[in-house]
Amino acid sequence: MEFFTSADIPLMTKLLEVVYILIGIICLYTALRNLFDKKNPSPFGTSLFWGSVGIVIAFGRWIPNFANGVLILIMSASAILRLVKQGKDLAPTPEQTKASFERIGMKIFLPALSIGLFSLIFALIGWNALVGTGFGVLVAMVLLFLFAKENRPKVFFDDAARFLSIVGPTSMLPPLLAVLGSVFTLAGVGDVIADIVGRFIPAGNVNIGIVVYALGMVIFTMIMGNAFAAITVMTVGIGAPFVLAYGANPVVTVMLALTCGYCGTLLTPMAANFNIVPVAILDMKDKMGVIKAQIFPAIFMIVFQIIYMIIFKQVNV
Repeated sequence: MEFFTSADIPLMTKLLEVVYILIGIICLYTALRNLFDKKNPSPFGTSLFWGSVGIVIAFGRWIPNFANGVLILIMSASAILRLVKQGKDLAPTPEQTKASFERIGMKIFLPALSIGLFSLIFALIGWNALVGTGFGVLVAMVLLFLFAKENRPKVFFDDAARFLSIVGPTSMLPPLLAVLGSVFTLAGVGDVIADIVGRFIPAGNVNIGIVVYALGMVIFTMIMGNAFAAITVMTVGIGAPFVLAYGANPVVTVMLALTCGYCGTLLTPMAANFNIVPVAILDMKDKMGVIKAQIFPAIFMIVFQIIYMIIFKQVNV
């Protein structure tokens, strides 16, 4: 309790930790459900995965780093060995879905809207947006209970467990990739890239530097699955020494480079939350269907962003 009672720790940091604890509890609930689910072909492996995830997310701040590392290895091993399976389907029947829609109607969109709305409000007033998301979820739960009295806490826990089971280990890919980006930065990968690229880019040719910077963002984002993980490494390795150092506007250049990274997000299964999670939730037959539909828009936007960067690189904003 010392963490939550300390006057030296900001309120938003404490509230963010509460959000993590709630997420961890949901993962632990998912672990227990799968452990006692007779329809799950791998109850122990599935429970081990979600239990490890839940402990790290909820209590990782207070347990030793070595223990966190062991739990992450256990989590990874369960996923690699394909021991994480989906158990009993808790989805409502078509009849139940139809009856709920007839009773609630289009008001069902209000809870979903509240999540994004409170995230935006918290961000605009300078508070943590993730805390706003958590607060929006609580508001959504209250609204859903008011719409239908059967929406009790167990219903929310069961639905959360169901969606986690549908997505499976893929749900852990975005945070792991974000961590990997930090590791790359601390390991000096950007400096290594700068050394390699410096052998091929003519000194002072900003336009070629922009092209390499933009394409590097696309490729590295496809590898990392996250443009935010790529932007630091690519800016240190290419953007700063070969573009910004020769007078290009940093706001325009880096902003557009990040957008180029988003184009890479459209083209990679590593961006699991965008390209793999929808496939799992919608049970699409073509596992690469989302990516295939995004190839042409991504290529068009990459070319457009590069031209845009070259034209406006010297514009002051």
